[in-house]
Parts: sequence; structure tokens; C-alpha cells
Amino acid sequence: MAPQSARTTAPSTGPSIDPSRRQRSDAKRNVVALVEAAKTVFAGSGVDAPAKEITDRAGVGVGTLYRHFPRRSDLIVAVLQHEIDECVEAAEELGTTLSPWEALMGWIERFTDFVGTKRGLAAALHSGDPAYDDLPQHLMDRLEPAVQTLLARAVDDGYARDDVTAREVLMTIALICQPVHGGQPSFNQRMTRVFMEGLALRAPMTRLSNPANKDR
Repeated sequence: MAPQSARTTAPSTGPSIDPSRRQRSDAKRNVVALVEAAKTVFAGSGVDAPAKEITDRAGVGVGTLYRHFPRRSDLIVAVLQHEIDECVEAAEELGTTLSPWEALMGWIERFTDFVGTKRGLAAALHSGDPAYDDLPQHLMDRLEPAVQTLLARAVDDGYARDDVTAREVLMTIALICQPVHGGQPSFNQRMTRVFMEGLALRAPMTRLSNPANKDR
């Protein structure tokens, strides 16, 4: 009997992965890691922090940083846009989980952290770099509607005065949170409390109250 011819079949390897898709996925993960790392580093060391401090935290090489963000301004803009998106998401979440006044105060605390933890940011934004030209308008376009929703709820509920606009709230907090030469972060926080107390008609100032006044 003639030997049965052997059938050759290719081993099953499962669905193939397009190398270009894998590269895009890796690149996206690297960008996310770099932005998150830069956000943390900028808060602690300022926007002029060494590149290696950022890449070490992100777990990538310096070459990867400069491939995605050739200039420091590119990275700063990416971080700010990411945090602006987070502020919008925070407004939506707070608005559905807290009372109107608590939601507004909670969001302003979030925005205060966003503005007040970027040492060197003001100087960078006023450096004349064209990368920052569209950033102020982008910030207002994204954040003003979110704040307006929170502010309107607080006004309708009788907690906030109705002669202050969302844009004025954003601009005031941004100015209050600018670093003061020789000052401590507590100064900006105290001035934010003063502003919020002036915005209120009647409100339990629980989030921004000064613990030192509780026993008075």
C-alpha cells in the first residue's frame, strides 16, 4: 500500500495583529503616560522641570518625549488641554452628585488646584510662544459653559448672587491663584475663600471654611 501523503497545515496562530496598529497603540499609550507624568511633575517642580524627571515617571526614554513633543510648549499645551477636559468632566460629575452650592465650591477648588499648581506657567504663557495663542480662548470655550451650569443651579437655589457671570468667576480665580512673590499657597487659598464668601448669598461654607474659626 502506498504511504498516505502527509498533509501539511500551517499552525494556528490566532488573529494576526497589524504591526502598524500595534505601533499606533504603543504611541498612544506613551503620549498618555507622558502627559500624566508631566502633569504631576509640573505640579511639583514647575513647567521647566528637567525632561528626564518626566520621562522617568512616564517609564519611557527621552527620545520618546521629544518625538511626540518636540518643544516644551507642545507638552505644556497638551497637559493644559488634558486638565481642561478633566475640569469639564469634574463639573458634570459634581453637578450630579452634590448640592448646587457644594458642587460649585467643589469645582472651584478643582480649578484652583489646576491653576495654582503650575509654577512658571504664567511666565510661559506670556513668553510670546505662538503655541499658546489659542489656549486662553480654548479654556474659556470649554470651561465657561460648565461653570455656567453650576453657577445657575446655585443661583436658582438661592445660594449664589446673580450678578456675577461664569466668565468673571473663571477670570477672578485665575488671577487670585497667580503666585505671589514670597507668598505661600495658603495665601491664594485664603483669598479664594474670601471671593467665595462674597459670591454667596446664604451658604454653609463647609468646603472652604477656615477650621481656625470653628470654635469662635
